[in-house]
Parts: sequence; C-alpha cells; structure tokens
Amino acid sequence: MEKFLINGATLEIELADNFLKRLRGLMFRSRLAQGRGLLLAPCNSVHMLFMRFAIDVIYLDENFCIKKIVRDLTPWLGISFCFGAWGALELPSGEAQRLNLVVGQKFQRT
Repeated sequence: MEKFLINGATLEIELADNFLKRLRGLMFRSRLAQGRGLLLAPCNSVHMLFMRFAIDVIYLDENFCIKKIVRDLTPWLGISFCFGAWGALELPSGEAQRLNLVVGQKFQRT
C-alpha cells in the first residue's frame, strides 16, 4: 500500500503494476472501502466485467496529474478509456465528489 494526498485527504492505494494484477483488478471483490483505491499502471482503459460494485475512475499522467474523471462506472456494463493516460486509479463510487477532484489536480505521494 502506498499513501497519496490530495485536497487535504490521504488515500491508501494498492498498486497493480504487472499483467496479472492489472488483469484481476477489482474483479470478484465485494467492495472497496472509502479512502482506498487501486492504481492500474500502465493503463489507459478499464472494463467492468465481473465487477460487483460501481467505481469512480481517475485517469492520471506520469506525474499523477488528473487527466480525466469518470464517475459511477456501472458494474458489468461499464467501459472507459482515456487516450494518453499513464494510469487508472479506481476508487469507490462517490469518492471523486467527496474529495472534490477536478481535472488538472495532482496527487502527492507520501
């Protein structure tokens, strides 16, 4: 787990940085707790097959700057992409709003 800061909040982020971890992602998990996330890197798209809950997806560049925000991606049906993104940060649905995230903001590693 790594810790990231944004807008005064600390997030605990699990890193999926190899093929198998990215392939599994959050599939088959029952939920993702508030304040936690999964960073898929490198990654510029996500699908929601075999997912049991909605998520927010925050697409990042190599400097952890937000390129795109996708809110409330639907389980089983959702698909999303961001050309030019380096990573996709998956958060519980509603986290982007709770954290007041906007395109252009930058996450800080602690």
